Amino acid sequence: MSNHYYSDKPQVAHDRKAAETVLRGMSLRLVTDAGVFSKNGIDYGSRVLIDAMELPSGAHVLDVGCGYGPIGLTAAKLVPDGHVTMIDINERAIELSKENARGNGIANVTILQSNLLTEVKQQDFDVILTNPPIRAGKETVHTIFEQAYDHLKVGGSLWIVIQKKQGAPSAKAKLESLFTRVEEVTKDKGYRIFKAVKEE
Repeated sequence: MSNHYYSDKPQVAHDRKAAETVLRGMSLRLVTDAGVFSKNGIDYGSRVLIDAMELPSGAHVLDVGCGYGPIGLTAAKLVPDGHVTMIDINERAIELSKENARGNGIANVTILQSNLLTEVKQQDFDVILTNPPIRAGKETVHTIFEQAYDHLKVGGSLWIVIQKKQGAPSAKAKLESLFTRVEEVTKDKGYRIFKAVKEE
């Protein structure tokens, strides 16, 4: 059965819910469903990432593993003169993200179904954001880091959230093998936010 949230076609029965939330001081109404990540509400790690992320004015942003959209849609509202590309392997998550973008009047987004970054053609993002799918395994998570590096412009940054007990030390080591500058921006209840900058 394809019941985990990183399936391309979740088989579980629908269980749609809608909830109002406030992210970075902005109200969003988000519809969720069974078969997507954190269907009962925005997970703590995503909230820590949303609170920490820094987006330059006019930024081109990529949200990897967007789920039903809380990170990417918040980013789009923070950079109204920029653009956010949101990707997920899960077709149900993609449909929810599109619905949530429309429902919140957010137009500066492109939402694509993609296995990792395979469908992403743009190579010059200013910022890439991800709450990576830890349950998909270390190899998948590390592939996201490698592909993110290739899709960032020089000076661009990758922001990730990961729990210490779910592999933060090995994730940081992998990032340091790719990026010359990696910093832990914040930590909260075991969640670490890493910022990795692509330099010359």
